Amino acid sequence: AIIKHANPCGCAQGATIAEAFVRAREADTISAFGGILAINRTFDLALAEQIIGLNNFLECVVAPGYDEAAIAKVVGGKKWGANLRLLQVAGIAGTGKDGFTVKQIVGGLLVSTRDYRPLTDADLSFPTDRKPTEAELAELLFAWRVVKHVKSNAIVISKGGALRGVGAGQMNRVRSVRLAVEQAGDHARGAALASDAFFPFSDGPETAANAGVTSIIQPGGSVRDAETIALCNERGIAMVFTGVRHFRH
Repeated sequence: AIIKHANPCGCAQGATIAEAFVRAREADTISAFGGILAINRTFDLALAEQIIGLNNFLECVVAPGYDEAAIAKVVGGKKWGANLRLLQVAGIAGTGKDGFTVKQIVGGLLVSTRDYRPLTDADLSFPTDRKPTEAELAELLFAWRVVKHVKSNAIVISKGGALRGVGAGQMNRVRSVRLAVEQAGDHARGAALASDAFFPFSDGPETAANAGVTSIIQPGGSVRDAETIALCNERGIAMVFTGVRHFRH
């Protein structure tokens, strides 16, 4: 993932970590400039070569490990390489399942349970006439994993295991959808959309449908869910309810 101002501006899966980086950067090459790269594999030489071969600038890399040759390549390959911060954070997979998040406010603290609850098959329900295909469901679950890291109101659009559009931090959900589909452009056709909380109205899914989105994952739970379901049925969209929301603030 490529992080900018605490939001992912790019995120992707790949056969190699270098491929994942290239695909993640393609989501938003402008915002990726000056970002933080977070990876779940060793920072290797192939990734280093991709980084220095592009018109790119990174502030920081977070990885479970680094190859010495890769470090030397980046440090010597770019003017900013010597100032690149390399953080090694190993063993974080599976940590943080329990516990709390704490935010300081005037006069005290706000304490909440950590947003870490992997979805199970039992969580998922399929309220629309058309059910997602196996490939669509895999894409939806990828988008769901990404959207939890985006500031609410959060919308992400993904296709082919790569982030294509993000709508972050807007005061109404439909505006986040508009931002995400604008960024996704033609990639929105046949894509998956994830929403970190329910749609209060059907305008968000309608905007997504107009852009070509064909599947949606969201918590459900709105008093107007029936309207959203009807809209999706009318437009042939497969929708999944998780029963779980994120709401990152």
